[in-house]
Amino acid sequence: MRFMVIRKADKDTEQGIMPSDQLISDMAKFNEKLLHAGVLVDGQGLHPSAQGARISFTDGDPSVVYGPFAESEALVAGYTIIQVKDREEALAWMRQWPSLDANGNARLELRRMFELEDFEPGEGIKHTEEVFGQLHNQATGSCTYLNFNGNCREAFGFYERLLGGKIQMMASFADMPAMPETNAGCDAAGAQAGDKDKIMHACLSFGGGMLMGSDVPTGRYLAPQGFFVQLQIDGLPQAQAIFDALAEGGQVQMPFAETFWAEGFGMLVDAYGIPWMVNSNYKL
Repeated sequence: MRFMVIRKADKDTEQGIMPSDQLISDMAKFNEKLLHAGVLVDGQGLHPSAQGARISFTDGDPSVVYGPFAESEALVAGYTIIQVKDREEALAWMRQWPSLDANGNARLELRRMFELEDFEPGEGIKHTEEVFGQLHNQATGSCTYLNFNGNCREAFGFYERLLGGKIQMMASFADMPAMPETNAGCDAAGAQAGDKDKIMHACLSFGGGMLMGSDVPTGRYLAPQGFFVQLQIDGLPQAQAIFDALAEGGQVQMPFAETFWAEGFGMLVDAYGIPWMVNSNYKL
């Protein structure tokens, strides 16, 4: 069973008074106990009602009332979600709520949460399961992982300068600890003795994007195919300059020019063998 523990608001929370570092520490220790017991699901604090609003409907027409709201004791300051066997176990945990909260005068409300199994089967429940199934399957992020033939460090340094980014990590095979059951004569990930100075993992963040990459151990490199790294650059002159810089020493597959969907678009393979598309100012 999942229960929501509602921490009721009070005058301090409605005034936006932040908890002390000691209270934050006590709450962290309490949540850690829940975590280690396998019952913690989630927990969040809420800003004062002054930063919120209420929406009510009359015959389907919405009306909005902006906060703050006067009845602070009826408001919510935060919540914790736990998964336990029954209400009594939930109460046993909540009786251990840190006493420093609200100087020992915190007010909690325990509510059991509905599960999909509580409802009669039907098309609505089936659709709901599909929607939340898609939500649970969503990745938290995605980026292109590039392979290089010994020049990853140089390539990422170039990309960092060109794209105005920052290298978050640059680790060589020599930095990687040995892994068990590696092939005879090889270290971790199949790296040969001569690969020690090659890059085992690199990470570059830039604007709204991220690139990762590494050098491939000796004898395993395959030229990239079947994909392009796509860049969206808002300024047309900037996009042209980036395209030209990437193309230097490489091969242009489609010159940078206006298309029916963008004011500027081009395709190339750079000097490191990486294929790129550069788009600027979509028309559609």
